[in-house]
Amino acid sequence: MKQPELGKKISELRKAKGLTQEELVEKCNISVRTIQRIETGEVTPRMYTIKTILAALDYNLDAVSNASDELNAPLLAKVKDFMLADADIEHSPYLVNQLNVAWVAGVIYFIIGFFEAAAEYTRFTTDEMIFGNTAYVVIKVLALVSYVFFIRGLIAIGGIFENYLLKITSMVLIGATFLMIGYDIVSIFYHPIEREALLLSASVTFGFIGIIFGVALRRLEPSLGRVAEFAGIIEIMAACFFVTMIFAFMGLIVQTPAVLLEIILIYKTMEIVKAKRTVNTLA
Repeated sequence: MKQPELGKKISELRKAKGLTQEELVEKCNISVRTIQRIETGEVTPRMYTIKTILAALDYNLDAVSNASDELNAPLLAKVKDFMLADADIEHSPYLVNQLNVAWVAGVIYFIIGFFEAAAEYTRFTTDEMIFGNTAYVVIKVLALVSYVFFIRGLIAIGGIFENYLLKITSMVLIGATFLMIGYDIVSIFYHPIEREALLLSASVTFGFIGIIFGVALRRLEPSLGRVAEFAGIIEIMAACFFVTMIFAFMGLIVQTPAVLLEIILIYKTMEIVKAKRTVNTLA
């Protein structure tokens, strides 16, 4: 839905809830001037802002969108919106929901990681599928999906605290993981290159990316405390093991506590966003 229809729809929804513009501001943490300009059709808000307002009105975005709008939206804008690349603490209702999804996805990814590691170790050392082909594919898909939603939380943190290095490296990690898991699945049925050689190359690649990722996490220390610093240090240590290739398996072991600390970082950021919203509501 485009302007001015979008603004009119939001105005109707607000009035149906019996809310004034000022009361809507308290619920969604967006300035009253922005709300006024959106409702009058003066500006076309970002998708992130629309989701925030509709979340505050307990309304589904799909109900005010249509298929043509979705098809005509630029692909890059869709990806940025999904990846929370424009996350801002101002958009607290929607952001809290997404951060909540992220830390839960992180827990799921952490648990699935043990099954994935067992499957990979057996496949690499004995060339056998300990869980069978179908279960292997399911584990890989679940690992990828949970990882994407988990890392989205770190991308959002990068936006909230203006840590652009964290945003970029997190996106690169998602892309690299997507390619690697995609190859793992395809390689069950088709072997275009030696998998061992690819794993060694991937180990070096993830190692170098991991070092930068660790540095980015450490930069969160002023905002999120020592947890961020410890997470960054452990990621750097794990990445150094990956770079050696020979001790890559040690990197996986060392990285385990880093994942837990990153889950804590996402949860901690969610609480900060909630607190900020409460302060603004009471102000």
